Amino acid sequence: MTPQTIPAKNIIFKTQSPGTWFGIDYNMNIYRGCSHGCIYCDSRSDCFQNPDFDAVKIKENALEIIRNDLRRKVKTGIIGTGSMSDPYNPLENELKLTRNTLELINAYNFGISITTKSNLVARDADILKDIHSHSPVAVKFSITTADDALCKKLEPNTATTSERFEALHTLSAQGIYCGVLLLPLLPFVNDTEESIVKILKSAKEAGAKFVYTYMGMTLRKGSREYYYAHLDKILPGIKEKYMKRFGIRYTCISPESNKLWKTFTAECERLGLLYDMKAIIRHIKAGYESNQLTLF
Repeated sequence: MTPQTIPAKNIIFKTQSPGTWFGIDYNMNIYRGCSHGCIYCDSRSDCFQNPDFDAVKIKENALEIIRNDLRRKVKTGIIGTGSMSDPYNPLENELKLTRNTLELINAYNFGISITTKSNLVARDADILKDIHSHSPVAVKFSITTADDALCKKLEPNTATTSERFEALHTLSAQGIYCGVLLLPLLPFVNDTEESIVKILKSAKEAGAKFVYTYMGMTLRKGSREYYYAHLDKILPGIKEKYMKRFGIRYTCISPESNKLWKTFTAECERLGLLYDMKAIIRHIKAGYESNQLTLF
């Protein structure tokens, strides 16, 4: 099947707050939409105006546009990808748009920060190592649960949690700076001390250098309805707990957040995992200060 395409004028954009989120100066999404099927995904929200979200589309002439975008940047910096669409969706296995983009990023001496739920990222270890030789590289694996069975219910079309940890280990063993995004934390679903401790232990064993978390999730019009419909299928009765406690709030913080945060930080300290954003950014950029990678 021929992939659907959408027009684009630019693909790499300066972030609103450069350098504050994992050191990222620019955002980039080569694909639009996502086929992972995560039941909690905020990108399904009506405000993003993508009703056909589950259909992954490619941006026309993406590599040419990215090359031109990179040429026009006055200063190099860290490019982030994976915020709205996973750069390692199933189409990438054949199209290799992300891999070819990494080659361009390498050629123009930019850094890269990748967020993914796929183990396919390990395929590109060779290019990531080349980029790492001159600029910061960070690969962040989004992990929601330590349980592969629950993972397939919450994120039905992704690599399993164990497969992601295997990919993290592969990259980390080759000197690539890797970590875990332990989010979202879904109230009444995966917000338990046992789950958090298991994820942290597995992250450390796989070679992660950091774990960043948020003690809750977000729900907006569009994503809320989708989430509730699927919760009813896999965990009957949980939706009513959300409705009673959160109503139509945007932020849904775990009722156990204070206790869980204490457990999370104590375990990170014990294992030697970074969890503070400023500390993580310092480590990502360590040794590259002379390259003047900031936009200031």
